[in-house]
Amino acid sequence: MAVVLLLAGCGGGEEDAKASDSSGAGTTDSASASPTSASPTSAPSTGDGRPEITFPATAKNVFEDTKSGDATKDAVLADSALSVNSIDEAIFNQSTGTKALGYYNTGKALGASITYVNGYLKKKDTWIGETRFFDRKVTLSGAKDASVTYCSDESKSFIKNRTTGKVNETPTTANSYVLYHTRLVKNADGVWQTTDIVSNRGDKACQP
Repeated sequence: MAVVLLLAGCGGGEEDAKASDSSGAGTTDSASASPTSASPTSAPSTGDGRPEITFPATAKNVFEDTKSGDATKDAVLADSALSVNSIDEAIFNQSTGTKALGYYNTGKALGASITYVNGYLKKKDTWIGETRFFDRKVTLSGAKDASVTYCSDESKSFIKNRTTGKVNETPTTANSYVLYHTRLVKNADGVWQTTDIVSNRGDKACQP
């Protein structure tokens, strides 16, 4: 089943175990939400001007395969990880106006990210634990276009309700693992922004 986002590898986008349909993990084949402009708020920056991303002590994303041996691919992998982290940071900060969210995501990916985060906010949810990202692979298409595929392991991350404090400690199943296909484009500032995300929960390619 294809879902939008994290994502998001975002500590629990699993519909049947970690989150409900309203959490933003829709059942479309791609991140097809219309682009939505986030309203950035002030945020600390790193030495190179990039917004600093911070997590609470109770949550962690772990990224494997950070070095490919190619400088350009390594830069793509780094910004791909920051895209994921920016979405989770928005959940933790209870705001889609964080500076990093619109810095590392654009177009369809940004629109889908905002929808995803708003799903958490509506339900007053967050997440705790650790999400692992592995088998991260980059394909370059010219100097400013790339694709990244990777898997996420959400078996150790769980949804937590902010109001009740209840943690939904779900068992590990095939749906705890998600395959992601993303596209990134290098902008004028040299940032590899994620523009599209397609994910498939329970994909055999990511099973242990």
